[in-house]
Amino acid sequence: MDMGLIEILFRRLAFLVSISLLPAIGAGILHAQQEVPGAVYAMTNRAAGNSVVAYRRAANGVLSWAQEVSTQGLGSGGGLGSQGALVLSDDGGLLLAVNAGSNEISALAATNRGLQFVSKASSGGIRPVSVTVHKGLVYVVNAGGTPNITGFTVSPFGQITSIAGSTVALAGGPGAGPAQVEFSPDGSVLLVTEKTTGLIDIFSIGDDGHATGPTTQVSNNPTPFGFEFAPHGLVVVSEAVGGAPGASTLSSYQTTEQVMLDTISKSVPDTQTAACWVAITNSGRFAFTSNTGSGSISSYTLASDGELSLSAAIAGSTGAGSGPTDMALSRNSQFLYVLAPGTGNVAGFHVSGGTLTPAANVSGLPASSTGIAAR
Repeated sequence: MDMGLIEILFRRLAFLVSISLLPAIGAGILHAQQEVPGAVYAMTNRAAGNSVVAYRRAANGVLSWAQEVSTQGLGSGGGLGSQGALVLSDDGGLLLAVNAGSNEISALAATNRGLQFVSKASSGGIRPVSVTVHKGLVYVVNAGGTPNITGFTVSPFGQITSIAGSTVALAGGPGAGPAQVEFSPDGSVLLVTEKTTGLIDIFSIGDDGHATGPTTQVSNNPTPFGFEFAPHGLVVVSEAVGGAPGASTLSSYQTTEQVMLDTISKSVPDTQTAACWVAITNSGRFAFTSNTGSGSISSYTLASDGELSLSAAIAGSTGAGSGPTDMALSRNSQFLYVLAPGTGNVAGFHVSGGTLTPAANVSGLPASSTGIAAR
């Protein structure tokens, strides 16, 4: 047979073999992408200079220090009494942080190669304590002076721009004591909890990004604190009850078209002290709350209709004097990470339903640390 013909046939055979292997190769690449280790971020909130500490997350949940990056702003030097001081964008590509000591918010790019500061902007008020983002729209709640919310846009690259005329005062006035601001999953509603007044402020978000309202909901128990949205407009709110021993509760609500909240489960107790922060699994079936005064994490079952029931009063422990505060679930809800500023730790737990098993523990954070995020 002619050698040129043999070469042509060989090349055709090689081409056909390569085509047949493409689906397997593509599946392999996709599988590898899905197994890329994640990361956990904690904010130092130092008065001399705020920064974010990044940890690599291994497949088994173990954390290892990666880097520390300045937010180019100042922290408060102490706890902020808030949830959401540090949040990731919807796609996980940006990290937003409050600078409570310099009245600013900062944006950092978050990639598998690490963190990089991008921009910052005035928070539109005094002492920002919580920030939220939905598809490039950002709102921050300022706790000092006359507490307010203020809106911004953030580009995919992290450039923050304020929205003119977006500042709106909270219903509770100077004594509101806001704890958290967060968008509903579809971005049409914005909630703010007021610890001191016991109010939940409900804002409607227009197509232009401006917030109108608020209408208010009186919390089922005093000191509404952290909250988290579940699917279908459900929201779970912690009630610290002024830190009274063993008195903490959680309530669940349904958001309505009238921009109100309808109570589903009213003040379900966890028998612990100072329930403050809330995290809900991606499935929407389980909710966790950190009990700052008890050094514990409680777990709840969340039914599809929003009914809450206590699963375990002490599903996990962070230890005596740890004062657990902020919590964050990994992107697949396989791990729960808890900031414990009392001992300078981030405690990690493997999540199996409402059961928590210790998975990781890293130390070295300052007592001023506030805010945690995970991907």
